[in-house]
Amino acid sequence: MLKKFIFWLKCARLYSAPITIFSWAVIFIYSLKAGGNVFYGVLALIGMLFVHLATNLSDDYFDYKVLSKDEKFFASAKNCKCAYLKNNQATITDLRNTILVFLGIGGIIGAFLFFAAGKYVALLAIIGAIIAVSYPKFSLNGLGEIAVIIAYGPLLFEGVYYVMTGKFSFEVLILSFACALMTNTILYAHMLMDFDQDECSHKKTLCRSLKTKTNALNFILVFYITSFLLIGYLSFRTHNYLYLLTFLTIPMIIDLYFHLKSYNNDKTHLPQIYPWHYPLDSWEKILKSGDAPFYFRFLYSRNIMVLFMFLTCIAIIFG
Repeated sequence: MLKKFIFWLKCARLYSAPITIFSWAVIFIYSLKAGGNVFYGVLALIGMLFVHLATNLSDDYFDYKVLSKDEKFFASAKNCKCAYLKNNQATITDLRNTILVFLGIGGIIGAFLFFAAGKYVALLAIIGAIIAVSYPKFSLNGLGEIAVIIAYGPLLFEGVYYVMTGKFSFEVLILSFACALMTNTILYAHMLMDFDQDECSHKKTLCRSLKTKTNALNFILVFYITSFLLIGYLSFRTHNYLYLLTFLTIPMIIDLYFHLKSYNNDKTHLPQIYPWHYPLDSWEKILKSGDAPFYFRFLYSRNIMVLFMFLTCIAIIFG
């Protein structure tokens, strides 16, 4: 049973969990300073993690149905997406049942918090469940970024703050969008690097709606700049100027921008790796797979987001 559970955690891309964990850490610490309930906050994290993993699996479930009917699209995901289904390690029914189990665990935790923390938990949980189940549909219609910003922004931040303190906050709303836009850049960088594949498969994405890879690349700066404007506004609104520590990530963002630009021109280009690019999960294994140019940039975008969240936590703790 334990091996099976670990297997599904890996299939659900557990390596993406830090995205949820660090987003949660920001609002958890913020809520603690407001006298929030620790136990409810930790329970909320567990529930969100299972919903997050269920969303990843749900994305596989719907994508596999498309991939299995399109040989070109199927081949383009050969080394990564849905490998456990293509290798017959699990069936599509197994996948569906696991999604239901993960959502069920999240639902049980949500039900407990509804009775323990307040009635608005039900509304937040329903919105979260709709996004989790419908995310593949959002993604296929170029709305994946909107779903991520809502889920990792107001839903996560106001949700955790509410279950821990019993109220909502305008300052939390500002903080939520600043952090969610930074989180969204991970998804966007992924979509940007998949531009050609998505074009071949006629998949609608925000990147493709911008017509060219150059336009799509430049648009990532909109997310970053807006995030910094919001965190800067929050800094001056609250007189906590430690929030400006997050601006230390700007040189890394510029570095990532040029690495994404080089990927646009040559998907085989792997730049020289420096200490600030790490950690790069399972890097030796990735190097052997031939997917290193893609995963280097994907993991680097994640690391920038994690550092942004870490510096935000420092600002909250000491501000």
